[in-house]
Amino acid sequence: MNKIPVILLAAGQSRRMGGLDKLMQEVDGIPLLRRAAKTAQTVGPVIVALPPEPHPRHDALSGLDVLRVAIDDAAEGMNASLRGALKHVHPDAQAAMVLLADLPDLTEADLTAVLRARATHPNHLIWRGATETGKPGHPVLFDRKLFLPLSKLTGDQGAQTVVRAYKDKVHVHALPGQRAVLDLDTPEDWAIWRMHRSP
Repeated sequence: MNKIPVILLAAGQSRRMGGLDKLMQEVDGIPLLRRAAKTAQTVGPVIVALPPEPHPRHDALSGLDVLRVAIDDAAEGMNASLRGALKHVHPDAQAAMVLLADLPDLTEADLTAVLRARATHPNHLIWRGATETGKPGHPVLFDRKLFLPLSKLTGDQGAQTVVRAYKDKVHVHALPGQRAVLDLDTPEDWAIWRMHRSP
C-alpha cells in the first residue's frame, strides 16, 4: 500500500464566487470536491481539510474513505489548513502530497507522475507539478524532512515560503497543458471552462 498521503486543501471560502461554492460546482455529475477526493484516493490515503461543520462540503464526501479534518481557524488562510492536516499524517510517512481541491483538470495520471518523480529524482526534497511550459503548480510532494517547517507556517501564502527556502531541492515535473495551475475562482472562470471543455 502506498504510504504517502494526499492532503487535499478544501477549507477556503470561495470569496470570489458571488455567494456560490466553487468546490460544490458539478464536474462530471458530482461536486468538484468529491471528484478531487476520488482522484486523490487513487494514489494514496487522503486527508481533507474542511471548514467546520455543518457545511455542505462534508456531505459532498459522504461515503468516501477519506479522513475529514475540520479547520476551526480556516479564516486565517491556507496554512491553517496545512497545519491542521499535517497533524494527521502517519508518523511513518516518508512524504506527503499537497493538493488544492479547485484544480478541475488534474488527473490520476498527473498525481502518479509527480509521485514517480520522487523515485527518479531522489536527491530532492520537493517535487511539484508544472505546466507543459514549466510554470510551477500542483500537486506538490514534500519530503518528511520538511514537515516541521510546514507545520509552523501561518497566513494564506501556502507553502511558498518553504519552497523558496529549499529552491535548490525542488524538482519541477511538467504535466500536460495548464492542468497544474488551472483553478476556477469566479463564475466567469467556470463558464469559460465549461464552454471549452471537451464532451
